[in-house]
Amino acid sequence: MNELHRLTLCQARRLLRDRKVSPQELDWELRRAISARNEQLNAYTWLSLPTDEAPACGPVPADPPPLWGVGISLKANIASRFQPTSCGSLLLRGYRPPYDATVVRRLRAAGAHLVGKTNMDEFGMGSSSEHSAYGPSCNPWNLARTAGGSSGGAAAAVAADLAFCALGSDTGGSIRQPAHCCGIVGLKPTYGRVSRYGLVAFASSLDQIGPLCKDVADTALLYSVLAGHDPREATSVDRPVGDPVAAGREAFLRSLRCGA
Repeated sequence: MNELHRLTLCQARRLLRDRKVSPQELDWELRRAISARNEQLNAYTWLSLPTDEAPACGPVPADPPPLWGVGISLKANIASRFQPTSCGSLLLRGYRPPYDATVVRRLRAAGAHLVGKTNMDEFGMGSSSEHSAYGPSCNPWNLARTAGGSSGGAAAAVAADLAFCALGSDTGGSIRQPAHCCGIVGLKPTYGRVSRYGLVAFASSLDQIGPLCKDVADTALLYSVLAGHDPREATSVDRPVGDPVAAGREAFLRSLRCGA
């Protein structure tokens, strides 16, 4: 099973729940792919140690949480406890926040583990991922072209199967534009739906954290984990999120037409 890194988030989740693959196998195959191609793409600026993350998942729980055993990548401006959060800048080289962003706490509560931090335009100020202190990220479909920005490293990692999915941030297009450039799905959630607590701000009145995924179903699943009220974040909206996975399925079924 040496193509595990090519799975979508939902496919990986299904294999894990059916005990057809372990979190360690999934993580090892993903890191093998990262090792083979990241030098070319420069999608990641930092990787966690496998012993720090995936093995902690242990055996399959009786009622596994939605992202149990899946590795997820973070844009380098999202805080994770005692892990580098550089924002693509040498100014923050060595900065390791003493806390997790709310989205990271939600990922961990959902059973996910963190694979690494992805490259970005320095402090989010760019739209091509060329303006990073760690060098530019390349488009996996054509290395001579941009991966977009500022979440270009995240988009390149997902498109090149170096991540099952990733979190980015969007102020004026920094999720949507690199998703377009790399041929994946990116979502900027409605303002207030996803907590900004732990995000290094570019423009707080516009910033939102959101998913970058291989397909729409993965995006709906990841969004359902991220969204929700956070009392730590002043602009967080206190309204029910609902079930975007079920809502999407219902909308699809309503759109079907049968004819002779």
